[in-house]
Amino acid sequence: MTAPDTRPTIRLKPKADARAIRHGMPWVYADDLVTDRRTKALAPGSLAVLEDAERAPLALAAITPASKIIARVLDADPQAEIDQAWFSTRLARALALRETLYDAPFYRLVHAEGDGLPGLIIDRFGDTCVLQPNAAWLEARLAPLTAALQEVTGVAHVLKSASGRARALEGLDDASGPLAGAPPARIAVPMTGATYIADLAGGQKTGLFYDQRPNHAFAARFAKGARVLDVFSHVGGFALAALAAGAQSALAVDGSAPALALAEEGAAATGVADRFATRKSDAFAALETLATEGAQFDLVICDPPAFAPAKSALGQGLRAYERVARLAAPLVAPGGALMLCSCSHAAELAKFRAACLRGVGRAGRASQIVYTGAAGPDHPLHPQLGETGYLKTLMLRLLP
Repeated sequence: MTAPDTRPTIRLKPKADARAIRHGMPWVYADDLVTDRRTKALAPGSLAVLEDAERAPLALAAITPASKIIARVLDADPQAEIDQAWFSTRLARALALRETLYDAPFYRLVHAEGDGLPGLIIDRFGDTCVLQPNAAWLEARLAPLTAALQEVTGVAHVLKSASGRARALEGLDDASGPLAGAPPARIAVPMTGATYIADLAGGQKTGLFYDQRPNHAFAARFAKGARVLDVFSHVGGFALAALAAGAQSALAVDGSAPALALAEEGAAATGVADRFATRKSDAFAALETLATEGAQFDLVICDPPAFAPAKSALGQGLRAYERVARLAAPLVAPGGALMLCSCSHAAELAKFRAACLRGVGRAGRASQIVYTGAAGPDHPLHPQLGETGYLKTLMLRLLP
């Protein structure tokens, strides 16, 4: 690797806001950087000293010349060594927070920029960690990262997941595989009173979504004795938490047969299989069919994939959220509850809430907002990066 005293330099344009970098902003966009031939020739993942327009050093950054996010700030010290010890320091800090929050080792251990590790996601499943290196600088340093992860956590198994969309933007491949030990393909995860089955090898992202944990718990407050509908259910996140809290029944709807099979396994492991049912279907079609069947539920949850993954898709995404709310609202019994979720960072809370309320209103239902949620505290937000606060949930009580 390049020695600190021979690192290349990259420079902000005069119009760029150097103060934001000094105050902790971790991203530099291509429009804000001088991209001469020398800069464009740097290998993706290279380390460089980031300077302001007057050539004063600002920080150590990793550069990916072809990316819109052309540089990621790694350390305020331009001469920092990005080695195993550096990773260990950051991972130990991240672990200390999680061990304060959780009694069992099942959580998001690293939430990228929120934990000072740009582009890195690590989810922990007991003795196994699944990491997503979504930036070129990480891909080039998997060995010291993996060694530091095992040193700090003591886990025996580390699995690389290359399924993130961001990897393609960094010019990275989609090859997943073990980095240490022999990671299990599946693992049982205790959470919110239920047991979930995480498919570490073939599931979405790292195999399970920890971000909804506090929202599972809040929805479960409405579940005792309730008829529950969980749409876009994946592996049964809300449904299993509701059943564990005493729901009368739960129907999980998803378009993925493998995900529903995992949900059924989780229901069996939780001991609630006799009250659990699944329906493989497009979610919009299922909502329409259930309405024609005259179905009614006391608690309905809709947790779709990102309808607005980028600002260019915001309008279309908000219309989709409105449609979900309009189709779901008639299925809620009078006085029942409707939880609507968005994992689109481009759809800020106010716009998402307005779209949901339009949909409920167009379904002819009156409502009151009883809860607004976000990802759990193992998904810490970066104070200058709104994208880290992507998850939004809205719980409505539909009035009689």
